[in-house]
Amino acid sequence: MTDSSGKIEVLSITSPGYVTRLDRPKFEAMRDAMLEVLPSDAPGITVAETKKRLLPLLPDDLFPSGEKAGWWLKAVQLDQEARGTIKRAPGSPVRLYKV
Repeated sequence: MTDSSGKIEVLSITSPGYVTRLDRPKFEAMRDAMLEVLPSDAPGITVAETKKRLLPLLPDDLFPSGEKAGWWLKAVQLDQEARGTIKRAPGSPVRLYKV
């Protein structure tokens, strides 16, 4: 859910029922880049590989030199897992893929 203040409500698979509000442009840019690079087939790719692939897709005005991309990647990952858009494969390391 979005509002006119430039914020978006974000969920977390680790805290069911908890909603936080984050910067909408950064969240959406990261979400779009993440969904572009994640494969549709399990077992998917690692979080490190996801970050490596999406960094060139991020707008430099929002993420200069990839600044804070790791934090935003995690926020989007947890939100998208909670929404059922992506899943993590069993085992270690964490591997993600689109549903």
